[in-house]
Amino acid sequence: MQQLISFIQKYKNFLFFLLLAFIALFFTINNTRFHKSKFISSANKITGGLYEKSSQFSNYLNLKAQNEELILENTSLKNQLEFFNSKIDTVLDFTAIDSSHFHQKYVYSNARAIHNSYHKKNNYITINKGNKQGLSKEMAVINNKGIIGIIDDTSSNYSRVQSILNSNSKINARLKNSFHFGTLLWDGKDYNIVQLEDIPRQATIQIGDTIVTGGKSTIFPEGILIGTVKSKATKNSLRSINIQLFNDMSNIGYIYVVKNLEKTEINALENLTNE
Repeated sequence: MQQLISFIQKYKNFLFFLLLAFIALFFTINNTRFHKSKFISSANKITGGLYEKSSQFSNYLNLKAQNEELILENTSLKNQLEFFNSKIDTVLDFTAIDSSHFHQKYVYSNARAIHNSYHKKNNYITINKGNKQGLSKEMAVINNKGIIGIIDDTSSNYSRVQSILNSNSKINARLKNSFHFGTLLWDGKDYNIVQLEDIPRQATIQIGDTIVTGGKSTIFPEGILIGTVKSKATKNSLRSINIQLFNDMSNIGYIYVVKNLEKTEINALENLTNE
């Protein structure tokens, strides 16, 4: 308190000047329209800038929550689209729609990668969902840019994904503009490049052609993006193609897990046939 009194006594003339200046400014603004409008305009500009900066900072802090909301919304939209496509595929007579014809083949759920390796010979990704959330082995893992891998093991709340950057990874794939199929492999060299093997020589292939999943397995839906043709080589009657991935496999965040609802039925039939 003594320090405050000493401060006032020391600067009393300056403080008195500030008080008079404030009173003069107050009367000037309130009694002159021009000055009043200028003051309000300046005040609005300053407060508006402060509010904008505050809003930007708040939005930055909420990015994680917003991303999670978008992922949930995208998952819901993917499931709705799959259900809608199942209607189109099965209903031939739109004038007589029977609900028993509606048959959804795939279900999508969302998760997030919490660990990712991409520089080893056999790479794996850990995601934050497991069998408690309905995940199991041999489910496809994708994101909005394309394929990522296949779940090869689960615990209660986590799953391990065998990345496409794995020497044991073999995925059915084809040219988007034709139905020539091959097997997608990785030679272990560049995490941005995978190989499509055993494409027939008669297939017309151009640099830049898009490669997608073939849909010949019970894991990946047909037409999921993979990458584009970077270079090609011929081995006897077959071709080997280098594929530039759409995904940056060193930067995997939110993902989608795809469950084939018909997988058990198909596998049971194939096992019966093999017997």
